Amino acid sequence: MALALYRKYRPKLLSELVGQETNVEILKNAARQNRLGHAYLFYGSRGTGKTTTARLIAKLLNCEKRHADAKFADLGEPCNECGSCKGIDSNSSFDVIEIDAASNRGIDEIRNIKESIRSAPVGSKYKVYIIDEVHMLTGPAFNALLKTLEEPPAHAVIVMATTEYEKLPATITSRAQRFLFKKLPKTKIMEKLAGIAKAEKIDIEPAALELVAAAGEGSLRDSESLLDQIASFQSKIDLETAERLTGRVGLKKVEEFASYIIKNDLKGALDYLATINEEGHNLVQLAKDLIHYLRKVLSIKLNPGMENVFQSELTNDEIVKLKKLAMEAEVQKTVKLIKSFIRAYSEMRYSPFAIVPLEVCLAENLG
Repeated sequence: MALALYRKYRPKLLSELVGQETNVEILKNAARQNRLGHAYLFYGSRGTGKTTTARLIAKLLNCEKRHADAKFADLGEPCNECGSCKGIDSNSSFDVIEIDAASNRGIDEIRNIKESIRSAPVGSKYKVYIIDEVHMLTGPAFNALLKTLEEPPAHAVIVMATTEYEKLPATITSRAQRFLFKKLPKTKIMEKLAGIAKAEKIDIEPAALELVAAAGEGSLRDSESLLDQIASFQSKIDLETAERLTGRVGLKKVEEFASYIIKNDLKGALDYLATINEEGHNLVQLAKDLIHYLRKVLSIKLNPGMENVFQSELTNDEIVKLKKLAMEAEVQKTVKLIKSFIRAYSEMRYSPFAIVPLEVCLAENLG
């Protein structure tokens, strides 16, 4: 069975983590100074590297070369060559215990952790407990975890990961070092996907690769999984193929649709919407993408300096087109359009006639 791309290309060094430069620098410095903590909390969007970083901490703590070679330890990275590093990479280490709190959320499971954490590591220097989706734990389970989290044995480290930080009790968050994992910019995801495509000899057009990167919505894992899926479809993947397989339109179509709207061309907008619908694209996703695009148009109109912010999401050509539309847009009308499309998007999600709220929105605002 072929290994999934997101697993095959999982970072093995902190420096390979994409889009989390601040977290990487802090953790590398802590490793250099032998000041890695006893409890961590990683939170943020899915597919941004939380569990991967937890495993890297486990490797840093147990890397045999780091403990034996002070010069190498100053790099703040694991060696990936010793038995401990290889064991963690292959998920065969007895001293790295991963727990899915979504399916092991009760007080009994936490009591088991409290019992097992007391025993010494089997073949490593530290035992590392990685609790994924920690927000799913029950109230009594959180209470049972408190004391262990505050004062774990000297040989143990607890790393928690969650996509829903706000659901965690303050008593838990205050006992751990907290790291926010941000959504990844589209340009960073495209760079990583381009490297994977080259290594795997996947023939994919740049526009199609951009669509795959955008479809991940800030999650590198989602984009890698999508690339893995469409790579087996045919030898060469163009934009049309990527749009058909993802059900999502490329940015060029969103740009053109937005252009009709900004120019108040009702006939052109309705015709273009009908064409997109006939091609079988996901209209709910189209509405979402259009809202995001119009929001960028409005932002550039109100503050031209926002161009620097959008450079991580758009290419230079796309920014040029965005600025051109922003010059043509009227502030009050664009605000009204965005509000109308948000309302249409809400209606579309639960309507069996997804195109109708969009058509009504266009008629109300462009008629």
